[in-house]
Amino acid sequence: MEVLLVRAANPSPYTLDGTNTWVVGRDPAWVVDPGPALEQHIDAVAAALAARGGAGGIALTHDHPDHAEGLAALRSRLDGAPVGAMPALSDGDRFGPFTALHVPGHAADHLVFVAGRLAFTGDAVLGEGSVFIAPGGGSLAAYLDGLRRLRALGLERLHPGHGPIVEDPAAKLDGYIAHRLERERRIVGALEAGARSHDDLLAAAWDDVPAGLRLPATWTLEAHLEKLREEGRLPDGVGAGGA
Repeated sequence: MEVLLVRAANPSPYTLDGTNTWVVGRDPAWVVDPGPALEQHIDAVAAALAARGGAGGIALTHDHPDHAEGLAALRSRLDGAPVGAMPALSDGDRFGPFTALHVPGHAADHLVFVAGRLAFTGDAVLGEGSVFIAPGGGSLAAYLDGLRRLRALGLERLHPGHGPIVEDPAAKLDGYIAHRLERERRIVGALEAGARSHDDLLAAAWDDVPAGLRLPATWTLEAHLEKLREEGRLPDGVGAGGA
């Protein structure tokens, strides 16, 4: 299946080199994540679709602005192409060439779109680095379950929302699962040693995170604590005496 990358010019610590918009197939072609509402980017996506026989529809992994802000502008160019996103799509639903898999964690409405042995992973799996997990984003436990479901598919490539294509999905997904479990191990170890404040827990489990990414690390810590609370493994008093 032919896949074209159109990368938006919105680089940042959160978006890496920019948001990846994927144009998939031809006659018609399908979009995964229209990206930000940057005129030059929307022009490039629309031109890529026109060169590939027009648009079948637009698949949206989740509703964060760096992935979804350009949706209205792109649809206006495409005479209202259909959109595949939650809540209209549910886990296992078909949309054009894709099967939608619900992989919450980064966002409660996050879908991964699978076409054959290719997966378009949005912010569930990045091309490099790890993703932040949001408290209330559908739970860390559900995110880990989603990663394991993807791992079981025997995928050939991952096309992420940011960063390069992943050519070894099994290794990437194993690494993502191991990374989250290692963070949990460090948090649990700090709790057992008496740490209770968020500052102390961040220092124990995220000592490698640069200052500019401390906020998403704090969000991810909250998601880990939420999981431990659900499992009955969180001591009393966590969060007292620190940010």
